[in-house]
Amino acid sequence: MEISILGFPRIGKNRELKKALESYWAGESTESELLEVGKDLRKEHWQLQKNLQYVCVNDFSLYDNMLDLSFALGAIPKQYESLSGLECYFTMARGNKNQKALEMTKWFNTNYHYVVPELDIDSQYTLNTTSIISQYKEATALGYQAKIQLIGLFTFFALSKISNGTPKDVFKKIKDSYLKLLKNLTDALGKNLVIEFGEPIFVKGDLLKLQDVFDKKEIIQFYNEVSTLGISAIVSTFFEHSLEFTEILAQTKIAGIGLDFVYGEKNLSSLKTIAKTDKILYAGIIDGRNIWIGNLESKLQILEQIAKEIPRNRIVLSTSCSLLHTPFSKEAESKIDREILSWLCFAKEKIRELELLNDVFRNGLNATNKSLYEENLKHNANRKNSTKIHNKKVQERLKISLPKERELPFAERIKIQHQSLKYPILPTTTIGSFPQTNELRALRKDYKQNKITQETYKQGIKNYIQDCIKVQESLGIDVLVHGEPERNDMVEYFGEQLSGFAFTQNAWVQSYGSRCVKPPIIYGDVERLQPITIEWMRYAQSLTSKIMKGMLTGPVTILNWSFVRDDLSRAVVCKQIALALRDEIDDLQQNGIKIIQVDEAAFKEGYPLRKENIAEYEHWALESFKLATSIALPQTQIHTHMCYSDFNDIIKTIEAMDADVISIETARSGNKLLKVFKTQDYQNEIGPGVYDIHSPRIPSVEEIQAQIKSLLEVLPKEQLWINPDCGLKTRKWEEVKPSLQNMVEATKKIRSTFSI
Repeated sequence: MEISILGFPRIGKNRELKKALESYWAGESTESELLEVGKDLRKEHWQLQKNLQYVCVNDFSLYDNMLDLSFALGAIPKQYESLSGLECYFTMARGNKNQKALEMTKWFNTNYHYVVPELDIDSQYTLNTTSIISQYKEATALGYQAKIQLIGLFTFFALSKISNGTPKDVFKKIKDSYLKLLKNLTDALGKNLVIEFGEPIFVKGDLLKLQDVFDKKEIIQFYNEVSTLGISAIVSTFFEHSLEFTEILAQTKIAGIGLDFVYGEKNLSSLKTIAKTDKILYAGIIDGRNIWIGNLESKLQILEQIAKEIPRNRIVLSTSCSLLHTPFSKEAESKIDREILSWLCFAKEKIRELELLNDVFRNGLNATNKSLYEENLKHNANRKNSTKIHNKKVQERLKISLPKERELPFAERIKIQHQSLKYPILPTTTIGSFPQTNELRALRKDYKQNKITQETYKQGIKNYIQDCIKVQESLGIDVLVHGEPERNDMVEYFGEQLSGFAFTQNAWVQSYGSRCVKPPIIYGDVERLQPITIEWMRYAQSLTSKIMKGMLTGPVTILNWSFVRDDLSRAVVCKQIALALRDEIDDLQQNGIKIIQVDEAAFKEGYPLRKENIAEYEHWALESFKLATSIALPQTQIHTHMCYSDFNDIIKTIEAMDADVISIETARSGNKLLKVFKTQDYQNEIGPGVYDIHSPRIPSVEEIQAQIKSLLEVLPKEQLWINPDCGLKTRKWEEVKPSLQNMVEATKKIRSTFSI
């Protein structure tokens, strides 16, 4: 069948890979047992792809595909060269007691994190293609036609970090290693291999600032060389349109070009160019990033438009990107509203939807497909007209003009806050969450399943908060948090108490490694139904004389970390969420909470990939954050948190957010993220992360001291806060306590050197 996908979720129907990884890391299972789980998952996932043109090979990973390619190319940084096998692989990903992990950041504008390759001109670049070859042989042994998924050379290089050597020299070395890898694969697996090269970097257009390293000629030359190896090459771009680079790819000898027609409508302008060649078009027509059923009627219209330019026998229907970004299947959902469930389509269902769309496109309506097609039309019509979606009260409130600026400018506010809050130089705090223990998860689960009373549940949460505060006070942390024991997830928790949100039981999506999230589904108008955090924050503050920091997730992050309705603009949905949070912020400050953190961890990841779309996003995202926070009184200190982002190109927007304190990740990336704040003369206070919480290693006092000293080389002590780089929910108490103790001790030692 002429249908294809770019990859399938690898975590497993019931998060089998997550459990296997965490068991292996804990020393409770062997390497062979871990690898066997991977083999079983691949077999199950290929069975679901049996009606596709090819099953996907090498989309599976034990941690991350960028890390896999680094490992396969032998791009192993010097600090890991003494290690081998999975020990080396997982140390690069997670670190160990003695070594830091590689930097990690967001994959384009998704909530998936990738491990940033670190390239050194002096690395050995010894190939390791064992995993790719064995996966391919597994698939063919089961009788499947296989297609190898590989991150393309240009995307891999553009997203990498060069630690030593000039970009041109390092690129040449990586290119040579990449071509050797391909030659290795053809030698082992034979000619006429089908390989799909993912080149999403090409959708960046003029934001791709590496033309001084590789240019049009280099791209054509490379992919022509790939084709001469006997490889049937498909080059796919996704997440946006790639008009400029499609023109270039059309001049190569590759067999096929994959384009995203869901998020890159302008790709339709490339059809005439592709039509002049003999290349196959892999038309990304089914949404690989969101969970709504496709409107097959409108998708057929797009396909017919494509077919006017390109013969049908040269069109392969595909997903817009890998299905990695969607949950496994909706078959496990028994509690969600049945009407809402009928509007949803997860990875397994998307393959079926692709099969149905292809059948109707090739064969028209017939006895086999007509009822399924009409069912799709019915569900789309029901969704459009459902009373569950529209809330007149919310729509009327959107028309009211509310202040979007704080009452006083920062310079005046911060003086009032210092007088009121009286925190020391280099105040210590954490980002918000503390370890989510098995006991805590069991408590919440038992309450949800009505196995315990509300009184028992609340007492359990109070006990955790008490313990959490005692730990922080004993460590000497200056600004405390309550630990968030009542929260399953920083977005889901808030969505559960807002109208317009729906929740699943098992719709897990991989964020990185074994870390999975279960995004809420925004299906209708959003409204706060009652105060969300007030009860727990008042209780926490009553237990201590120290400042207790209120914790909210910001409107842009709630939006970007949810599956968002596609019948309303994201700007309007975000504004609805902002109004709900505005009410919550006001309630918190009226109840004695003097510091309120409004996390915008996903602010940067929502940025458009094309320069021409950035201004619009910045306008409404900034407006939403300020709409929520402008209700804060001058004496109320507003914090925000952003993680794993490059801020160089958005520093002016961060300034315009006007948060009193921003905390950011710098632990894995050194001070490169911080220097832009210095260069731009950023005046507000900053909490750069002084240690990496995504690694189990415990940083020493000396290491954190050195980190703080390096921060002080960039910014003055009066501007700095000291904190970990992210929340601590994924860590264990035996890691958290000594790490925070060392952080506080290091801070005190640095403070003692000041003459105040």
